[in-house]
Amino acid sequence: MKVRITPTKLKGEIQAIPSKSMAHRLLICAAMTEGTTRVRCNTSSEDIDATVSCLRAMGSNVVRIGNTYLVPKVTVHAGQTVEFDCGESGTTLRFMMCVAAGLGLCARFKGSDRLFERPLSPLAEILTDHGIVISRDKSNRIIQSGRAFPGEYKIQGDVSSQFISGLLLMLPLCGGGSVEVTGLFESKPYVGLTVAAMLESDVKVECNDRIYKVFGRYDLRDCAVEGDWSNSAFWLCAGAMGSDVTVFDLDAESLQGDRAVTQVLEHFGAEISCDKTRFTCKSDSLTACVIDASDIPDLVPVISVVAAVSKGETRITGCSRLRLKESDRLLTVSQMINNLGGNAEVSDDTLVIRGSKLTGGEVQSCRDHRIAMAAAIASTCCEGEVIITGAEAVCKSYPAFFEDMKTLGANLEVEE
Repeated sequence: MKVRITPTKLKGEIQAIPSKSMAHRLLICAAMTEGTTRVRCNTSSEDIDATVSCLRAMGSNVVRIGNTYLVPKVTVHAGQTVEFDCGESGTTLRFMMCVAAGLGLCARFKGSDRLFERPLSPLAEILTDHGIVISRDKSNRIIQSGRAFPGEYKIQGDVSSQFISGLLLMLPLCGGGSVEVTGLFESKPYVGLTVAAMLESDVKVECNDRIYKVFGRYDLRDCAVEGDWSNSAFWLCAGAMGSDVTVFDLDAESLQGDRAVTQVLEHFGAEISCDKTRFTCKSDSLTACVIDASDIPDLVPVISVVAAVSKGETRITGCSRLRLKESDRLLTVSQMINNLGGNAEVSDDTLVIRGSKLTGGEVQSCRDHRIAMAAAIASTCCEGEVIITGAEAVCKSYPAFFEDMKTLGANLEVEE
């Protein structure tokens, strides 16, 4: 799909879509709970659909009625063979490997080629050390069997927080235990979301320094998925660059790490106003700054757009893990900025962006939803037309993105 956007400022109000990160977690907790749990979530996406598909593969006949998922408990038993299709969702794959290990399933994992290029070490080794047999077939897909031992798990904190979250979600299924995080702990807020979902599910989680002790069983009652800060960041960044957009249904006290977008935009010189759950960002001028993206990697594409129209040189550090996303985002973000007439370069794990005028141009999404959405937001500051190829990538997290952008006044055409 190709999208052509004629530059214009956005104006209006938009409701935050539900948090994809929290939806994954609550749906899994619900499917591990006796009976049927209602999970309120007013939109879906390809990644959420992937997790729902995996729960159905385990016998949880998840049904969506209106804005609510009805989630029965899974019916699988230890030793049962289950095929999981994770699509392109890294979260789904990593969480389901751990869930399958906790339940003792013989699991086969399918998904996109890019999904299986993303790292699974040291998670795979840790599971192997605790009773799981893991191998790859001729297509590089994962085959897994065995049931994880309860007890103590130790894992590095600088590879993927999803590994840590997966182990935490697994422990109530195999008798409990603890997870100790060693070394640099990146994206820690995502682990906080996992703990919050488990606590809401009546699982006992105690955190002492970097050791998480887990015991108890899942018992999640009816719940709601909170608004998503990661995707709302696109509209707030548009506001910083001259649009007039208010995003509502956001929690100012959310544990989501990407809530930090408000602080980042303030570093650029923008002003954030908040009225309960409603957030607006405005700015008279933007000035370059230095940003550590270790805990907010998903914000980098759209923050880079703000940097591209800010006065001076912005340095975004702590970006090494961006190479392991849906695309090599260090490469694709710099290409996006440069293709639109900006000035960006990569230096080790740092993005260096020098503010300038954006002229417009063509951007390849590289099948990365955040590249497609960031390029669309960049169009609001470009002098000429912006063309996004592979724009269907937005369906991974925000299928209605371009429809919502049109609602806010964007002048765009979609070519199938």
